[in-house]
Amino acid sequence: MESGDLSIPSRATSDLSAPAATIMLGPPLFVPPSATVADAARLMHKARRSSVLVEGEPLGIITDRDFRSRVLANDLGPETPVRQVMSKPLKTQPADTPIYGVLLFMLAENIHHVPLTQGEQIVGIITDTDLLRYQAKTPLYFLRRLEQVSEVESVSGYAGEVADMVCTLFEHGLDATEIGRVVSSLNDTLVRRLLHLIEAELGAPPTAYAWIVFGSEGRMEQALLTDQDNALVYERATPDIDEYFEALAQRMVNGLILAGFPPCRGGYMATNWHRPINEWIELFRGWIETPEPQALLESSIFFDFRVVHGDLSLAALDDLLLRAGNQNVFLGQMARANLAFRPPLGFFRRIKHVDGMVDVKAGGIAPIVGLARLYALEANVLARSTLERLDAAATAGALSSAGAADLADAFRLLLQMRLQRQLDAIRQGESPDNRIALSQLSKSQKAGLRRAFVTIRDMQDAMAMRYQTDLLG
Repeated sequence: MESGDLSIPSRATSDLSAPAATIMLGPPLFVPPSATVADAARLMHKARRSSVLVEGEPLGIITDRDFRSRVLANDLGPETPVRQVMSKPLKTQPADTPIYGVLLFMLAENIHHVPLTQGEQIVGIITDTDLLRYQAKTPLYFLRRLEQVSEVESVSGYAGEVADMVCTLFEHGLDATEIGRVVSSLNDTLVRRLLHLIEAELGAPPTAYAWIVFGSEGRMEQALLTDQDNALVYERATPDIDEYFEALAQRMVNGLILAGFPPCRGGYMATNWHRPINEWIELFRGWIETPEPQALLESSIFFDFRVVHGDLSLAALDDLLLRAGNQNVFLGQMARANLAFRPPLGFFRRIKHVDGMVDVKAGGIAPIVGLARLYALEANVLARSTLERLDAAATAGALSSAGAADLADAFRLLLQMRLQRQLDAIRQGESPDNRIALSQLSKSQKAGLRRAFVTIRDMQDAMAMRYQTDLLG
């Protein structure tokens, strides 16, 4: 369906897992590459569409946004050929992709139109406007609002609105891993917008830099907003450059606090972690070449880093991570550090609890994250998310396919259980945390939780034996 359409087909469903084709109307429009932008505009206006496909190999697309940003903004006339301003190749999705899949694709690719394919044929186009009509508060609704933020102070209600959106997505069938990707994409947009505003206030950056996030945000696994985990890397250092980025970091951290990201209790924020790339290289090299157990325990979240904004290449840090997989001492100490988080199992592998509560992050999620990080490094892959790391490690042979699948199942279950309890807490006006009350679980849920913990314990034991962690000094 194109954004000129005023209604959703009667067969549309409120289930975000339904095929995207169920909210699509009519075949797409086509023009030859020799057509002018005036020809395309007239055709789109007549059909009440916001895009048209451009014939050729490969196919292209021109949208109403292109008219503004590529034609009018560049003083081009109506006689301009569409081939000069179109986008190609097309970024498409199969027509049977779930609606939430198209939504995630739009967020990840930062696009507003997605052609749908059936075999080799394009059968229709879905737009962000379609999804906005389809569900009042989709992530695209927030994305548009974030793109229009004009002052830092206006983000103060972000956390509450995200929590409402997460609740809606959860109720519509998205699981916690999918929701984490959505929220992380929105958080990235927020970060970029805030940095744009701060740069406008401070002046152009004096050298190239990168704003990075790590921990759960780096892995794109953060469903509800938690403590900040961010840092600044810049190309070179002088007193003036240091002063600029210190000011940028302070304003940015304050802006995120205003948006609802609490300060990191461990201090892992750009206000404390802003330094030139050469110092970061030495930090990573030190952690890898002379690994100390406590230092690794505290610094391993940095190995989940992901660049959100900036032009500075961090390929040197990626290279160090790739080489880390060949350092046996480092891998052994990483394995040892992972054993700091153990599933809460007692005699006969029964679930241990404290006043009826179980911390599923410390006892389950964190150990899986650590295992996935370790085996991905050994496999020399730079995947960031836990599920991608497990899959890549199994593909490379660093981890058995069965072990990776079991850990992935346990990870999904624990994230789902935690998010359900966190949303329940929010509805009851309580502060969400990582604990689950065993009394609130059904018999089958308790059995699933126990199986997850047993899987993690077994995989940790196998890891400890493999890396001989009991022999490490």
